[in-house]
Parts: sequence; structure tokens; C-alpha cells
Amino acid sequence: MPRSADTLLSDFDAGKVPALARAVSVVENHREGYDALLGALHSRTGRARRIGITGPPGAGKSTVTALLVANYRSAGLKVGVLAVDPTSPFTGGALLGDRVRMEAIALDSGVYIRSMATRGSLGGLAAATREVADVLDAFGFDRILIETVGVGQSELDVARTADSTVVVLVPESGDSIQTLKAGVMEIADIFVVNKADRPGADRLRNDIELMLGLRKGVSFGNIPAHHGVDLKRVNPAKVARDAAASESNSWTPPVLSAIAREGKGMQELIDALDRHFAYLERTAKLAERRGGRTRERVMELVESGFKRRVWSDDATQRRLEQMLPDVEKRSTTPFDAAEQILEQSADLMAKPREKGR
Repeated sequence: MPRSADTLLSDFDAGKVPALARAVSVVENHREGYDALLGALHSRTGRARRIGITGPPGAGKSTVTALLVANYRSAGLKVGVLAVDPTSPFTGGALLGDRVRMEAIALDSGVYIRSMATRGSLGGLAAATREVADVLDAFGFDRILIETVGVGQSELDVARTADSTVVVLVPESGDSIQTLKAGVMEIADIFVVNKADRPGADRLRNDIELMLGLRKGVSFGNIPAHHGVDLKRVNPAKVARDAAASESNSWTPPVLSAIAREGKGMQELIDALDRHFAYLERTAKLAERRGGRTRERVMELVESGFKRRVWSDDATQRRLEQMLPDVEKRSTTPFDAAEQILEQSADLMAKPREKGR
């Protein structure tokens, strides 16, 4: 690494926040030397718990995040927050709405808040979020909270980034069947029905628990249709509640009620997060999740490295231009052209990587 990078690492090791901010910028924007920086920090990662917080706009995610930060700080834990915002059409940077909403905690020296732009990513989660989380982890933060914009595919990105994923919903979130269709049921480790003092909150919670119970295999198929059925005994929602409260080798997401603006329900959420992390450790699911993230990251790096080395090669570019007319004239197919480039690339990939490329 260049001398400036050595200075950055030295200041980073000394716990200087400006060095942290600079390291985050280098990694987020993939500036020169970002890969070497991440490589130098890699051995220090793996200690922080990563918590994803997602849900539809207006659900109160930022309020929940701010309250979690306050609770963790009162316990003496250092907290990093990655607030993933829509890209500003004017600057290309992240909007600072989350930072403004969290101004009450932003001045705490044990808290670091970073707003990140999605830069058009389909998932809504900034492409470099996982890498920036690694930087915060290496700096010594105990908890890393990742709040997303909550637009469609972003929930899936959160699941791949976090150890635990919290989905915040409100009665206005709509029919719970739509929630199921959106794929949220598949990635949530904990549900929080926020603004629980509003009409429809109890119904939303019961509907979610009902679907969780049905997912566990509870069925009415063999129950006789008469008035003597004990619905309490076969109620899928009750099955889900009982399963969520038990300690076993399977995890049923608890469905919590909260009124975040009044601070109600936050201790229950923290307790649920602790139970989920204990479950992950007890069942080796934590290593499985983190191992999956590592596998995915290495595969991404192989793919991006392959594309970079192939398409930066002048001979490959010339070969592509030579074949395109034949593809256009239908005398060969795109598949045959691609196969020829792949065959030609075998020798290219065997060569040592050029420095700086």
C-alpha cells in the first residue's frame, strides 16, 4: 500500500474518527487501494453483531433505530449506523434524512452514523454496505445497525448482510397477504408492529402469527367441520406465539408490538435480538450465515475480477469487434461468440495480474 494508506491505517488503529470516516469513503467509493485496505482490516472483523432494520416507508424505522442505539449506548456498547438512502438526483449522494432524524444521538462519541446512497442498486441497499460494515467492525463497534429504504428487493439484500433482520410494519402496511407476497416473511427474524395504538394493529399482528403458524405446518385439513372444535388447540397463530417463546433448535420469528415514538416495546425488541443471536450461536447458524456471506463475497470478487481482466484486455476487445458483424448477420450466435472469448480468456487468466489492475 502507498505511504498515505499506511498513515491511514496507523490513525485507524489509534481510534481516530477522521481516519474511520476516510476509510469508509475509500471503501464506499472503491477508490484506489480500497481492496488492500479491506485486506489489512479483514483479520479484525467478525466481532460485531450486524442488525438489519427494514420495512415500508413511514413505518418508523429510523425511530426504532435511534432507540436501539440509545439502549445499546446505555449498556456501554459502541454502535455504528449505516442508513441507506435513495440516491439524490442532484448530487448522487445519500439524502441526509436519517442523520437529521437521529440528531439526538449523532453527537455521541460512541456512535458513528453514515448515510449511504443506493446509486440505483436494484436492491435498495448500497452495493458497498457489506464492505463498509467490515470497516466499522474492524474499528471496534459492538453493534452495526443497517437501515434500508424498504423498497422491494432491498429486504433480500439486508438478509444477506445482517446476522438478524428486523422487519418494522404498521397497521397501514396493508393486507398481510401482500406482506407475504413481498417476500418479507422469508427474511424476517423478528417482526415489530409499530404504532400499535392505531386501529388494525392487533389484527396485523394476529395475521402475521397466523401465517407463521401455517408455515410451521399447522393445518386444518384433518379437523372435522363442526362447532365442537377447540380452536385454541389448533390455532396456528397460537402455535407461532408458543414456538417464538420457546428455546429450541428452530426459530419462529416473534411478532412484537411497539409504540416507538413513546419508547414502548424497545426492551422487548432488544431481548428478542439477544435470543435470536443466542439461537444462532447455539445451533451453529451464525457460522452458516456468515460463511454464506463470505462465499457470496468471494464469488462476487471472482466475477468482477474476471470481467475487469477480460474486458480491459485489448486483444479480447479486438476479437469481440471482429465477431460482432457475424453475430449481426446471423452467421454465428452470441453463444458461440461468447464461448470463443471464454476460450481465449483462459490464457489471459493464467497470467499474473498486472499491478494496479
